[in-house]
Amino acid sequence: MPATHGADEDIDWQAAEAAWGTRFPSDFVAFMGRFGAGSINGEAGILLPLPKPGLQWDPAEMAEETANARQAWEAGGGRAAFDVDPESIIAWGVTAGADILCWLTTDPDPDRWPVLVVGRHTAEAFAVYPYGMAEFLLRMCSDEFDVSPVGITFWDAGHLSFVHWRKAQRRWQEGRNPETGEPDPYAGEFAD
Repeated sequence: MPATHGADEDIDWQAAEAAWGTRFPSDFVAFMGRFGAGSINGEAGILLPLPKPGLQWDPAEMAEETANARQAWEAGGGRAAFDVDPESIIAWGVTAGADILCWLTTDPDPDRWPVLVVGRHTAEAFAVYPYGMAEFLLRMCSDEFDVSPVGITFWDAGHLSFVHWRKAQRRWQEGRNPETGEPDPYAGEFAD
């Protein structure tokens, strides 16, 4: 996946670690440095570890989606449905199918955290995959799972594109599709 429309997020990792009470996996740190937060094919979003003001709207960030994932855990039966401490669930991504992509942070080494999918339209409401974030994304985007771990399909998995959240917002403000950059009569319609 080319980083053409990515941007170094320039995260203050000490502040992020202090806010979350943990270090982050090295693949996530590297992803933030090369791509930043944004969208893959308009179908999966990578979240910011700390809030940042947006150009038009505030971009998605981990705290809100982590709260959503923990709430889904509770609503889905809590420990009876999936026996983990909800504090060990931290969201790092979302899909257009309303799935929340998380880490299960039970290992003290962040580089060994598996991915937890809190699914909305999936076979299981909570499914753990023994991969880090980057390998999970690669497998998901390459359609390497027998059964999709998320409720969406990457329609053009042969052509993956990433668009940083700032670029997407600029395109929208200019009346272009945030993902493709093509003219869009609906983009910017509700601009201030």
